[in-house]
Amino acid sequence: MWKLESARVVAALTRMVHDVGLAEELAQDALVAALEQWPADGVPANPGAWLTAVAKRRAVDHLRRAERAERAHDAAAHADAVPAAEPDDEADVLRLMFLSCHPVLPTEGRLALTLRLLGGLSADEIARAFLVDGTTVARRIADAKRTLAEAGAAFAMPGREELAARLSSVLEVVYLVFNEGYAATSGQDLLRGDLCGQALRLGHRLAALAPSEPEVHGLVALMELQASRAAARTAADGTPVPLHEQDRGRWDPVHVRRGFTAMLRARDLGGGGGPYVLQAAIAVCHAQARRPEDTDWAAIAALYDRLAAAWPTPVVALNRAVAVGRARGPAEGLALVDALRDDPRLRDYHLLPVVRADLLARLGRADEARREYARAAALTRNDAERALLDARAADLAVPPAGPTLADLTAAFLAGLDDPARRAYGQTVRRLLRGLGGDTPPAAVTGDDVARVLTAAWGGAAAATWNRHRAAVRSLAAWADRPDLAAGLARRAPDTVPAPPVDPARVAALCADPAVPVRERALWSLLHESGAPVRAVLALDVVDLDRDDRATHDGTVTWRSRTARLLDELLDGRERGPVFRTDRGPRTRLSYERAEYLAKRRTTGELTLGRLRARR
Repeated sequence: MWKLESARVVAALTRMVHDVGLAEELAQDALVAALEQWPADGVPANPGAWLTAVAKRRAVDHLRRAERAERAHDAAAHADAVPAAEPDDEADVLRLMFLSCHPVLPTEGRLALTLRLLGGLSADEIARAFLVDGTTVARRIADAKRTLAEAGAAFAMPGREELAARLSSVLEVVYLVFNEGYAATSGQDLLRGDLCGQALRLGHRLAALAPSEPEVHGLVALMELQASRAAARTAADGTPVPLHEQDRGRWDPVHVRRGFTAMLRARDLGGGGGPYVLQAAIAVCHAQARRPEDTDWAAIAALYDRLAAAWPTPVVALNRAVAVGRARGPAEGLALVDALRDDPRLRDYHLLPVVRADLLARLGRADEARREYARAAALTRNDAERALLDARAADLAVPPAGPTLADLTAAFLAGLDDPARRAYGQTVRRLLRGLGGDTPPAAVTGDDVARVLTAAWGGAAAATWNRHRAAVRSLAAWADRPDLAAGLARRAPDTVPAPPVDPARVAALCADPAVPVRERALWSLLHESGAPVRAVLALDVVDLDRDDRATHDGTVTWRSRTARLLDELLDGRERGPVFRTDRGPRTRLSYERAEYLAKRRTTGELTLGRLRARR
C-alpha cells in the first residue's frame, strides 16, 4: 500500500510544508503509525486518505512545535476544510515530479530523488536502475533534498520557458519508474503493475501538458506497447517468458492501439530522431509481427544503429547486440557483447551474461552458455528471473567434474585468519560475481581476472587497486597459478596530500561576517585543535570546559579565537550537539554536510581535512 500511495502522500505534504525533505520524513512517520495500528485495528477502507490525514496531523504538530502558530493554524484549517477527494492528487504528483527535476539539481540527483519520492523505491532498487551502488544513491537523495531546501525551490509547475529544459529529465524519470514496474529488480514477482500504471498516468499527463513535444508522445507509445505484453510475459507459475517465446494473442489490443496512436502523433510532430521515438518505433516493429518468426529483425537492428548513435548508453548497446545477433547472426552479436564486458557500468548487470549465454547457446557452445546463465542467476535479485535462469543452466551441459572456482576460493579463504579473510573477501566475491562460481579454475585466464578487476576498481585510487591486486596475487600463489595475476600491474600513488591551509587565510575566513558562525566556529576549532573531524562534530555542549578551553577529557583543545566563536555559537545553550543542522536542536551536523558547506562557501578551496592538517 505504501508503494501505491507514497507519492500522493509526499506530494500533499510538500504542498503543505514547502520542504520536500521534511515532507518525506512526515510521510514516513505516517507509515510507522500504519504499521503500528493496522495489525490491531484492520486496514482502513481508504488507506491512502488515512495515511495522508495522519501525515498532515504530524505536519501541523511540527509547525506548532517550531513556533509558527499562525502558519500551523492556517494549515490545520485548510487540511480540515478540504475533503480528501477534492484535491487534484495527480496534479500534486506532477508538481512533485517537476520539483524533483529542478535545474538546481544534478541529473543523477533528479532521477534518484524522483524515483524515491514518486516511485516509493528503495535506494537499492534505484541503484539497480542506475547501475551504481546503494550508498551512492542514498547520498544523491540526501544531497538533492538539501539542495532543494537551500534553494527555496517552489512546489509549482514551471513556466513555459522553463518547461522544455526540465522535460527531458522528467521523461527519463518516468521511463525508469515504468521499467522498475515492467521488470522488477527484486522480490518474487517480475511485474509491479502499480509502478507501470503510475508511469503511464504521468506520461499521459505530460502529453496533455506538452502536446507539441514528439518525445513525450514517443515515451507514451513506448510504455503502452510494452505494457500490452504484460499478460504474456509470465507463465502460469510466474516464470518469465522471453519476448521471442510469448503468445502474441495475449498481448492487450487496447494498449497496442493506444501505443500506435501516440506514435502517429509523434511522427506527425516531426519526431524521428529522439531516443523515445526510436525505441517506440522498435516496439512497433514487434507489435506488427503476428508471430515471433515474422519479426523484422533487420529493421529493428537498423533502428538500434540509429538509437546507439543518438543515445550511446551501455544498455542500448547491449540491446543492439541482441538485435544484431537476430538479424546478422549470433557470432556478430557475440562480438558486440564481448566488447561490453569491460564496461564497469555493466559489471553487475545480470542481462549482460543472459544475452551472452543466449548467443553462446545458439553457437553450440553449451558449456560456456551454462556458466553464463548461472552467473546471471547469481546476479539477479528477482526470484522469478532467477528461477528461469537456473532452469536454463540446468537444461544445458552437465557441470564438469572436479572443483569449481567457488570451491577453490572457499578453500583459499578457509586457510586464512579472520583479518585476512575479511580483507580478501571483497576481492574474492567480485571475482566470483564476474566469472561465475561454477567455472572450472582451468578455464579462468589472467585476462579474465584483469577484466573483472579493471571493471570493478579500474578508476579507484592506487591504494585501492593495489590492495585488490595483492589479494589476487595471494590467491594465485596459493593455487600455483601465477598467470592469474600476470595482467595486474602495481600502480604508483596517484595523489599528493594537499598542503595545510594558510593560517592567515583561516583567520580571514573566521572573521568574515558573511560566513555563518557555525561554520566559522567549526573551521577555527579544527584548525586550532588539529583533532579528527568526526570527533569534533560529535561534541556535545556538556563535553566542553570553556574556562579551560578544552574538552573535559582533554582530547580537544582550542585557543582564544575559537573560544570567542563558540561563545557566539552556543549563546547560552547548555546541552545538545555543539554543531547542529537547521532541522532542529537535536540534529547533529554530519561530516558530509560540513564538508559540502566548506567547499561551497570557498569554491572548493577549503576541505575539513586540510584545516586540521597542521598537526
